[in-house]
Amino acid sequence: MTTTISASDPQPSTETAAFAEGLSRVSDNLTRMRHLMGRRMIARTAIANTVPGLETAHLDVLDVMGRIEGEITVGAIAETMRIDPSRGSRLVTDLVSRGVLRRDASQEDGRRSLLVRTELGDALLTELQAVKRSLLVNVLGDWPEEELSAFSHLFEKFISGFEAVYPGGAGRPSPT
Repeated sequence: MTTTISASDPQPSTETAAFAEGLSRVSDNLTRMRHLMGRRMIARTAIANTVPGLETAHLDVLDVMGRIEGEITVGAIAETMRIDPSRGSRLVTDLVSRGVLRRDASQEDGRRSLLVRTELGDALLTELQAVKRSLLVNVLGDWPEEELSAFSHLFEKFISGFEAVYPGGAGRPSPT
């Protein structure tokens, strides 16, 4: 199911000035966050510390591998990332050649290659998580526990709302 959002969609009839102000602040802050995240500094730092020369798209491959249920194949990665299978194949081939992933034969179908992270791939993910945690500690470290707890629950609710509108993940509507 493709989800399309447009300016002509019905607006809540009970919208108050406070609600409109809240929406405006969230919208403005989403733009600010997109600019920060668009630079992919967390990913770039983890790559520089672990496997210099990788692209940030390589980390996306490692990330989606953790979300795929069942056998992890090039096709499953491409589908989950919503990229062309040939692009997925090139990314995987590069990760294999750099020792981040390895190919194993499927137990169900020996002609099919499964992808598995190597020790280097695990180290890269560990570094990514450490860099992300360090950043979060720097940003949130002085917040009172109650505020951090409230923010984490509200942020999860917010992201879940996006996932409900865009169930295809990665900010893209699901294909029909």
